[in-house]
Amino acid sequence: MTETRIDRRFAKLKSEGRPALVTFITAGDPDGATSQAIFEALPAAGSDVIELGMPFSDPMAEGVPIQLASQRALANGQTMNKTLDMVRKFRETDNDTPIVLMGYYNPIYVRGSENFVKEAKEAGADGLIIVDVPAEEDDELCIPAVQGGLNFIRLATPTSDNVRLPTILKNTSGFVYYVSVTGVTGSEIKSKADVASAVNRIKQHTDLPVAVGFGVKTAEDAAAIGKDADGVVVGSVLVEAVRKSLDENGKATDKTVAAVTEIVASLRSGVEKARS
Repeated sequence: MTETRIDRRFAKLKSEGRPALVTFITAGDPDGATSQAIFEALPAAGSDVIELGMPFSDPMAEGVPIQLASQRALANGQTMNKTLDMVRKFRETDNDTPIVLMGYYNPIYVRGSENFVKEAKEAGADGLIIVDVPAEEDDELCIPAVQGGLNFIRLATPTSDNVRLPTILKNTSGFVYYVSVTGVTGSEIKSKADVASAVNRIKQHTDLPVAVGFGVKTAEDAAAIGKDADGVVVGSVLVEAVRKSLDENGKATDKTVAAVTEIVASLRSGVEKARS
């Protein structure tokens, strides 16, 4: 497939000698306008790649913070069309920052995989992370995505051994997302040394960048993980910052956007120190 913004961004950061900061937010959380403002503020705050979560009613891989974020977004009327519109609006002012749509297959299935890929590409997305489509079902979405010009980013986990990895990596592109824990998003990383070992093992099987997510919360975490990983993925702490900034009625306040961007700036300082 042709080179994407994701490919270019990771290549640029490799030449600069630092890992990428990959940030996740949930589209439409806590409301459309505030979510758009957060989305558009992320690059200036320090985000290198943005994962935009597509809200889903049964996000089985997510911990409580992202589950609640999806609930808030859906309760406020977020739809797939509105999520794609967010990407279109973002692209009016930023044509460089890579955007990865992350979520579950059901909302894509009802639209049709090829139709969804076309819509996502035209909106300005660069890649997909769809956590509940296994490698054995690549024809369902992975192959149409790659053929349509989107990177399809696959998850590897602590249980992905050297026998399983080639299957996972076969049609993966953009980067490999290493899930650092055997649990849901936001779980604690028990051993950063084990994560480093896993990252280096995966790199023996692929030339793709390896980004690590699940459990990264602080600048110190980002610096430690970024010593070996090509990217550090942060999500739960950001959506939790949204929740904590809301008023007693669950509405956004004048502190909501800053609550997210201040954490992103701190995390960016962490990745910049990762290899210094």
